[in-house]
Amino acid sequence: MRNLNSNNPGRDVQRVGTAVFLGEDVAKIHDPVWGVLGNLGDSQCYLGVQQKVAAVHTALSQRISKDKLPVRLIAPAFTLGVSDGQLNGTPEMRYSLIGRELVNDVSATHLAANGVAGLIAVVACDKPPVGTVAALLEHNVPSVILSDGSIRPGSDPDSGERIDLVTAFQAASDPDAEVRMKVALNACPGQGSCGGMFTYNTMQTFIAVLGLEPLHMVSPASDDPRRISEFPSQLADCLVTMTASNIRPRDIVTPASLRNALTVTAAMGGSTNVMLHSVEIARAAGIDLWSEVLSQAEFNDLSRRLPVLVNMRPFGFYSMPDIEAKGGIPVIVKDLLDAGFLDGTPMTCTGETLADQIERLAPPLPDHDVIYSVARPFKETGGLRLLAGNLAPDGGAILKLAGVEGGISDDVFIGRARVFNSERSLTQALDQRPEEFQDGDMVVIRYEGPRGAPGMPEMLEPTSKITTLCRQKGITIGLMTDARFSGGSVGIVVGHVAPEAFLGGPIALVEDGDTITVNIETDRIDCLQLSDDATFEKRAEKWQMTAEANGGVHPDARSISHRVLRRMRATALPALRGGGMTDS
Repeated sequence: MRNLNSNNPGRDVQRVGTAVFLGEDVAKIHDPVWGVLGNLGDSQCYLGVQQKVAAVHTALSQRISKDKLPVRLIAPAFTLGVSDGQLNGTPEMRYSLIGRELVNDVSATHLAANGVAGLIAVVACDKPPVGTVAALLEHNVPSVILSDGSIRPGSDPDSGERIDLVTAFQAASDPDAEVRMKVALNACPGQGSCGGMFTYNTMQTFIAVLGLEPLHMVSPASDDPRRISEFPSQLADCLVTMTASNIRPRDIVTPASLRNALTVTAAMGGSTNVMLHSVEIARAAGIDLWSEVLSQAEFNDLSRRLPVLVNMRPFGFYSMPDIEAKGGIPVIVKDLLDAGFLDGTPMTCTGETLADQIERLAPPLPDHDVIYSVARPFKETGGLRLLAGNLAPDGGAILKLAGVEGGISDDVFIGRARVFNSERSLTQALDQRPEEFQDGDMVVIRYEGPRGAPGMPEMLEPTSKITTLCRQKGITIGLMTDARFSGGSVGIVVGHVAPEAFLGGPIALVEDGDTITVNIETDRIDCLQLSDDATFEKRAEKWQMTAEANGGVHPDARSISHRVLRRMRATALPALRGGGMTDS
């Protein structure tokens, strides 16, 4: 072995040994750095990540060696990840959205500290991918995303009926312990992230249509062998192409590509969380979503014109592997391109425009069972609607129209307020006193917003319990909250209501029995009693005095001690600005 430093031969052996272990020539020590990044956490969502990271790392190493590329490959790095499926309904769910912020921090630190000049990231679950994308946009070197893939649906061993994570949450209210156990053991077989059009697939579709992931890599299941045998070398091609052409993430993520991504996810009935994450991704790209991409009114206009094109869970039957069997995401993108809903000119990670990538992939026509066309849609109206009103004076309250199962008459739902100051108090009432909930109730969950919770947890457990109750009794119960929802939530559920209760927003002033109106013709959510100025002022003054008497924090808001929760409470932005931590 050549002695590179005669004063310290032992150090030279260590350096060369490390280089050999990574498959690198020690002479590359000053070459630009390429890396692979993965998300890891404690759930089935992340079980396939390490294998794919290893396969991508090997593909990059081979490409560097084969083509004698002047770059140095460093060891893979991993960020944290939380599992929404495991945490929903628990106090720990507050860390889910915070996890997005921390993944951003960890990824940004890794990229900057190691001077990474090219990256392939393998992402899983739903918040870590957004944090990863934000970091690579901030770092802005050639980068490509690979989604780990969806879990395949389970089946009921007795009936053969398809079941999944949302089935399990809804079955949690079943009084039969054997039924609960059966569903729990069979709903999520194998590995991968949630398979329906929940937040994971909403955001993976969003990221691919943005141009940061090849379109054909989204819909194959996590255990699809192509994710190990074919996709890694294709991703290496992308990184080489981007590097040679100096294509960077901020060249790809533009107002036009953001609008495309929002359009496709809305046409797929995507999760309400996209309205948080799209704002955050735009911010990381230096773009203000609401002023540079589209306004709330423009989004609602698009939603009215845009039909839902997929028969997918939670509002339909199929899951993402079924989309793949019918041609995958490219089928949907092509149909929307042909119908004039998309701009085909934005650049993508393949070095092609969106339109050119679709032309090369040559997807089949919609089958009109799993994937539908604009001409013959699965549902006539778009998946999401943004609401304003005296409960949401700046707008931004969000309703997933694709998930509404009934209860709206002449575009209006009128409900009686049932107020709960935490998710836990509502779930206890649903478990212990379900007979108290009646047709036409509008449940209000507050003090669960970005600062109030803090962390803006998903309300999948209460919405699942309410959905089960409504189906059993043939009734409609609405829900509004300053928190957010899982992509698996269905019903008349309105989230992101702001200003949040912790800040004394109008939702904090609602009382039991108040009349709450949701109007999807005028895109409003209002409380009748708060339309009276005297009533509003009286309730607001009472709230403020109560908070001041408690040291400035209303006693209905929970106390916190954890360092990260304190940081979130002190710095969290409202939902319209992404719901994350401000960096100023």
